[in-house]
Amino acid sequence: MVSTPDLDRLRRVLGGEDLRWLVDRMWSRLARDLPLDGDVTLRAATPAQRQAVARLLGRAPGRGTSLTVPLPAVAETLRRAGIAPDLRTAVEALRGPVVNRVAEREAAERAWAAAIEPAEAAARLRPALRSWADWLRQTGIVRRLAGADAARGRALVENAVAVLDRLPASGVPLSVLAATATGDGHALDHGRPLATLVLRAAAALGGMPPGGDAEWRRAVWASVGVLHGELTNPVLVLNVPGDAKTATGRVLAVWAEAGQPVHLTARQLLRDAPEPPVAGRRVFVCENTSVVAAAADRLGAAAAPLVCVESHPGAAATLLLRILLARGATLHYHGDFDWAGLVIANGVLARFAARPWRMSAGDYLAAAAPGGRPLRGDPVVASWDPALHEAMQARGVAVEEEVVLDDLLRDLAS
Repeated sequence: MVSTPDLDRLRRVLGGEDLRWLVDRMWSRLARDLPLDGDVTLRAATPAQRQAVARLLGRAPGRGTSLTVPLPAVAETLRRAGIAPDLRTAVEALRGPVVNRVAEREAAERAWAAAIEPAEAAARLRPALRSWADWLRQTGIVRRLAGADAARGRALVENAVAVLDRLPASGVPLSVLAATATGDGHALDHGRPLATLVLRAAAALGGMPPGGDAEWRRAVWASVGVLHGELTNPVLVLNVPGDAKTATGRVLAVWAEAGQPVHLTARQLLRDAPEPPVAGRRVFVCENTSVVAAAADRLGAAAAPLVCVESHPGAAATLLLRILLARGATLHYHGDFDWAGLVIANGVLARFAARPWRMSAGDYLAAAAPGGRPLRGDPVVASWDPALHEAMQARGVAVEEEVVLDDLLRDLAS
């Protein structure tokens, strides 16, 4: 019995152009880990292809356009002629070793599962990271960031976990966090693969909603105690009570006594967090700086504590609202009556357990004068009052906070 192929005869018998399709079919089966048994069929076979099969199997060419070849008959022909012991040996002699694509794919999947195992282990220890680990597994983001290199992907995930092991921090600069965790002070710069992975996890740890712009990134880092752009976009406050223990608290006390607004940076709120005595007190939160200016002008030191988020809360506003909430304050939010304003309000109420402040359908209808600025954009349902959405669609006009300043100031004066 032949044990090695006779390559010259094999090429003459099976290596011609008219039988290329047959070798291709057998190669494909082997690559998919399928047995070389049964029949293979070629639709619309040429006369030359039909003649080649007839010569191979020692039979007369059939009629019609469809050509069916029984693989066991091919194997028996090669074996009896002493050309090759089996079809796999024949195919590999003609084409080289067959790569088992199924096995290769399974090996690759095992390699990528191993690559994200450090994230899975981190999620088992810290349940807040469960959604992050699931995101890594379901989206293939590590594979894309690592350029399809599983070893590089595992190193990337290991570095991400090394960063997360140091969070939350206490006012550490982003570059210092990157350097101590990975040895590269720029590893967490925006646009770097590691930053992409870690930001998603940091948002989960910090309880931040999805986002993507620069202010969102600053807010995410701030939510886990990391300084990044910490002097950008400070939060404007009026009469938030201070304390004698911290420098930030003493500054707040001075300006509250004077009834003057003051900006607080994320750096101050992380490095020297105040301890405002607000347990059981109402703290009002508004969307626009004009409310703060009017309260300072008309009420001064007599105004209730007021925080301005200026659209979606940034890093500094997020930190301050969390401090106030943790120290027992109840937050009351008011914003513009437009679709963007309702998106902001939904977020503030959900993230900071705030209560709506003059934000009902009745409040809107009382202030929405005919001929006002038309509502633009996609309608939004208010989580606290579904009737508000219906009222705004029916009236069709926006109401800015400036229109209801007198009502807001009466509440701030009480």
